[in-house]
Amino acid sequence: MKRSDAFYRVEPAGPVVPVVLDSPHSGTAYPDDFAAAVTMEALRQSEDSYVDELYASGPRHGAVLIAARFPRAYIDANRSLLDIDTELLDAPWPGPAVPSRKTQLGIGLVWRKLDTGMPIYDRRLTVAELRRRITEYHQPYQKAVKDAIDSVHAHFGAVWHINCHSMPAVSSAISEEGPGKPRADFVLGDRDGTTCDPAFTSLVRDALADMGYDVKVNDPYKGVELVRAFSDPPAGRHSLQIEVNRRLYMDERTRERSAGFPRLARDIERLVKSVCAYAAERGSHACVGHDHAHDHVHGPGCGHDHSHDHAHGHHHTHDHSHDHGQHHHEPHDHAHDHSHGHGHAGPKTER
Repeated sequence: MKRSDAFYRVEPAGPVVPVVLDSPHSGTAYPDDFAAAVTMEALRQSEDSYVDELYASGPRHGAVLIAARFPRAYIDANRSLLDIDTELLDAPWPGPAVPSRKTQLGIGLVWRKLDTGMPIYDRRLTVAELRRRITEYHQPYQKAVKDAIDSVHAHFGAVWHINCHSMPAVSSAISEEGPGKPRADFVLGDRDGTTCDPAFTSLVRDALADMGYDVKVNDPYKGVELVRAFSDPPAGRHSLQIEVNRRLYMDERTRERSAGFPRLARDIERLVKSVCAYAAERGSHACVGHDHAHDHVHGPGCGHDHSHDHAHGHHHTHDHSHDHGQHHHEPHDHAHDHSHGHGHAGPKTER
């Protein structure tokens, strides 16, 4: 296991398959400099509690698992670096800022409000504070996910990435669909079919439905930065966001695991096993020698007995769900360089 202040990474325990799992919102290590004005109890309501544990079976079936250690309310690993909330800063932000609809709601790169609408701070953050959160937490996490995806893709020629989340049982005060609306058991987000092959979304939807779960696709969650930034289906890079309803496995008030936790963990393992088998069948043809550097243990039959580190840049054109026109920004430490085309995609909610 690799561990840093920002994340931990669990390597496959057996033969490697082209699957990467990441849990960006399950972190519980609150940095000392958070200095929030609300109670820890209130802050912790924003966590995707235990999601990393629900997917902990992934490495047993050959997948890489990456999970954030820091909380999403401190800085959200599932947001773009452009998603700056300038209202939260005590001075002008020196770089580009393209606030999304989530920023307008107070839950951008750094949250200004909780889901309840309660302000998190009684002060403004300094530019230096935000920079530190970006460089020490946000960028290392996104780079870890990118490196894992790049490594697997370089080895197998394809990769299937699941971005793992949980959601409240009912919509909150700041939800775009309005408060108090019950959610399905699972919501899959592929940004209206743009982040993965539709067959992959169908595989996951059908597997969960066959277990008796109520599943919706892109309603109300379409997926946000981690599925958008690192996906490219024509190039064999498939990313899918999965939201699981917290009522299935925990008491949302106390955050304690409920009696449903073991069953849900078993069912998610069944799902992950199916995804790994699906990916192994489709990615095995590309298991050939290559010069790309990577850091994982290879499964049998691939002709490799070495490991090494790498980082690749890639360039995508994407469609965000907010309307700001064309924008280009320079690559960051995690080396992804995007040109963003922004067109309003309707009222559906992102995570």
